[in-house]
Amino acid sequence: MAAGGDHGSPDSYRSPLASRYASPEMCFVFSDRYKFRTWRQLWLWLAEAEQDLIILRNALDLLLPKLARVISRLADFAKERASLPTLGFTHFQPAQLTTVGKRCCLWIQDLCMDLQNLKRVRDDLRFRGVKGTTGTQASFLQLFEGDDHKVEQLDKMVTEKAGFKRAFIITGQTYTRKVDIEVLSVLASLGASVHKICTDIRLLANLKEMEEPFEKQQIGSSAMPYKRNPMRSERCCSLARHLMTLVMDPLQTASVQWFERTLDDSANRRICLAEAFLTADTILNTLQNISEGLVVYPKVIERRIRQELPFMATENIIMAMVKAGGSRQDCHEKIRVLSQQAASVVKQEGGDNDLIERIQVDAYFSPIHSQLDHLLDPSSFTGRASQQVQRFLEEEVYPLLKPYESVMKVKAELCL
Repeated sequence: MAAGGDHGSPDSYRSPLASRYASPEMCFVFSDRYKFRTWRQLWLWLAEAEQDLIILRNALDLLLPKLARVISRLADFAKERASLPTLGFTHFQPAQLTTVGKRCCLWIQDLCMDLQNLKRVRDDLRFRGVKGTTGTQASFLQLFEGDDHKVEQLDKMVTEKAGFKRAFIITGQTYTRKVDIEVLSVLASLGASVHKICTDIRLLANLKEMEEPFEKQQIGSSAMPYKRNPMRSERCCSLARHLMTLVMDPLQTASVQWFERTLDDSANRRICLAEAFLTADTILNTLQNISEGLVVYPKVIERRIRQELPFMATENIIMAMVKAGGSRQDCHEKIRVLSQQAASVVKQEGGDNDLIERIQVDAYFSPIHSQLDHLLDPSSFTGRASQQVQRFLEEEVYPLLKPYESVMKVKAELCL
């Protein structure tokens, strides 16, 4: 079979990122048509081997508004649920209460860092400029009969025509491949953020506290019709792992570039750069769809809080008894005994946590029986979570999203 083959043929491999998941815009940026069109334009600018910088810039310009939209959707979600108490987890074990909105802000904060890093990398991109085959500009100096100023002017003119503010002063035959490391490192970091977010959503779906959107005719499981598998979040996690591994390619490539350049970078870059952007594009499309349709089940959250809150409230109960004239030491011992009895019911018998009921019928605690409802109010255990959400959104998130206001209404297109 001839090398290359017919890429439109059913007998030829096509990346599922391009054929199923990624957006048409991102696919076009890495298409042959766009590449050849860019080459023709670059010939007009008298610049060879410049198209890679241009492609990286344009691909980043596609990702930035998509990431901003994801952050915006999650910000709406966090604001609406800023005060909704939920059980916090450390080591995936029950911890102190937080709020649904505050937990979402943990996700948003990571994505905001990714947005800032993507913008920084995009703005820091420099054009290779008119440098010639080994970066010395010798051929252009000869063209202009030794006139340094004209070579500099040509370099500046071509750089500006390509839409860049700066060009490298020093290059070999190509721009330094460290640029590819920086770009893919930021994309890999985005992958890590998305993986963490979607893993949290998958765990919360298992707890039945939160679910990703689920279509009316969607099949949750081909074997078990009652299931609602979090397939969107699973897809994001799967692709995010792929995205995180791709940064190894430019690291290896940059390390083995001999002298002014070797061509063993070309085939590798042709794959890893396109795959990284197509993967990031797919992930953001999917995550936007998830963030636009997240479903929360407050009653399930409330039930889980009721199971754990009595143990968390014991310190408040002891303090209330001391204020009512009781002995801290005696109260502590009473609580210890009743807590162990309640824990036994939960662990050995599979029953509900009945610590509060035990306290309510114990005459020792009669001085504070009327205070128990107040002492067990979940909102009193969330600290400043709701205020933190409001301040975070107003001071950090909304200003960061302001440049992208014009693209916020675009809905995500998703291939199920």
